[in-house]
Amino acid sequence: MSKDVEFMEGEGKQFKKLGKCRSKSKVEYPLDCGVDAENDQNGQGSSSSREEKVSSLRTGLVHVARKMPKNAHAHFVLGLMHQRMGQAEKAIMAYEKATEILIRPEEDIDRPDLLSLIQIHHAQCILLGSLEDSKSDQELEPQELEDILSKLKASMDSDVRQVSVWNTLGVILIKTGRLQSAISVFLALLAIEPNNLDCLGNLGIAYFQSGNLELSEKCCQDLVLKDQNHPSSLINYAALLLCKYGLVVSGNLLMVPGAGANGDDGGTSADQVAAASTAKECLLAAVKSDPRSAHLWSNLANAYSLMGDHRNASKCLEKAGKLEPNCLATRYAAGIHRTRDAERSQNPSEQLSWAGNEMASILREGDSSMIDPPIAWAGLALVHKVQHEIAAGFEIENDDLVEVQERAIQSLKQAIEEDPDDAVQWHQYGHHDLCTQQFKTSQTYLKAAVARLKDCSFAWSNLGISLQLSGDTSQAEEAYKRALALTTSQQAHAVFSNLGNLFRQIRKYDQSKAMFSKALELHPGYAPAYNNLGLVFVAEGRWEEAKFCFGKAIEADPLLDAAKSNMLKAASMCRMYSSLTPSSG
Repeated sequence: MSKDVEFMEGEGKQFKKLGKCRSKSKVEYPLDCGVDAENDQNGQGSSSSREEKVSSLRTGLVHVARKMPKNAHAHFVLGLMHQRMGQAEKAIMAYEKATEILIRPEEDIDRPDLLSLIQIHHAQCILLGSLEDSKSDQELEPQELEDILSKLKASMDSDVRQVSVWNTLGVILIKTGRLQSAISVFLALLAIEPNNLDCLGNLGIAYFQSGNLELSEKCCQDLVLKDQNHPSSLINYAALLLCKYGLVVSGNLLMVPGAGANGDDGGTSADQVAAASTAKECLLAAVKSDPRSAHLWSNLANAYSLMGDHRNASKCLEKAGKLEPNCLATRYAAGIHRTRDAERSQNPSEQLSWAGNEMASILREGDSSMIDPPIAWAGLALVHKVQHEIAAGFEIENDDLVEVQERAIQSLKQAIEEDPDDAVQWHQYGHHDLCTQQFKTSQTYLKAAVARLKDCSFAWSNLGISLQLSGDTSQAEEAYKRALALTTSQQAHAVFSNLGNLFRQIRKYDQSKAMFSKALELHPGYAPAYNNLGLVFVAEGRWEEAKFCFGKAIEADPLLDAAKSNMLKAASMCRMYSSLTPSSG
């Protein structure tokens, strides 16, 4: 998912890819209409044209500054140009020249307001330039932070416009991983300037990156309420919602069938659908203000995907691809989307081949400074993993199946080698072996995953499934209980259902029914739980109760073939027992 966090700086200034400036555009951009074909035919040409305009503007400003060496405003604008382009040293030189022109010995300062503005941007640029020298993610020392906050308050008392400088400092602290220090700076600023929306937005980002989603959500909500038309506030709130609820959905997709259970998560919860819907509305509003922003369309695609609207998700990704055909993040998102489509349909279509080629080309063509190789390899591994799992379900030549399997294993191993400490890659390999019924091997990788990330409920649950299917019921029960202790209320129903299957397998029927009842309490209409509860009643010879449960499972999920088959068998047994029972009278 592309969750671009947008920092906000005062007076519309950008920090590389930071906050979007306010837009008064009222252009409607409905989802079903295509992107302007004429404007999108030459993606590279559009980028090249922009570079030519920037170069021409820079040349013009340099020329004006040389022809009018005493024009402070010309040097100031030239400094802004260099600052926007990330050329901190050149910007500092231009600001110093402008300051030198305005400060005259033994005379009143000419244009004091312009001088103050130049000094603010000069200080901002020095802070931004220090970013490259601030690689450490260690928090500031208490005394150092206290000194900074003291200077902040003193400078704000003398000139409230200094808020933009300190806001920039907070952004630098976020960028260099000093999240608690950044939070302290933004809180101090908001205590003085409570209505500064840039600081409020960046405080939300700092909370978000520190893992405090509740406080982040509060900041984002306050920001949206105060400024409903600012694209950055809408984007960041949507990104927060997609992260908070989207990871739950994608996590549930990792669940695989237990004994007699369907691995589907039974659909998203009401909270997840509501969050995705809110994120969608925020992103649609942002798209209206900035319809040519590819990453907005990518995020909108993710929101539709979480809502189950895969058709519109595909449309959004197509638009993002047309706007920025060379954007690696967009190409990656499109590849993942096509892979998930093929996985849902269990159809080894051309989509998988396209996704595999796209992931491979990202690895071949991508600049290592612009892509994260572990993530790129993880995407390729996912494609090959799904290809193998689908191929294993079709009657294909053994040599072809072996080739697909070897390709999947190779890319899964490579993803681990790229980042051996990433528990997600170990889990993905273990999950693949579980799906292909290599239980002992899957346990090795799943145990490696939980060793690296002990609070990952998905890994514990899948480890429990693998142990159960290999006959180690006592260890499986322990793994399921670890998963339950770590899981959220949105995920717990699937773990309760798996634990219910385990108790059914070892003939602890009362405990099994209690687990399935708990799963249905948390997620009413969860088809796998109804199906498996019906199997408990079958084991107890209670055919009418079994039929009822299978019927509820089919009602909740008409595509659940296991429930349909079980219903036919239960109905047949009911008829047989009815024919053997003497009629009264």
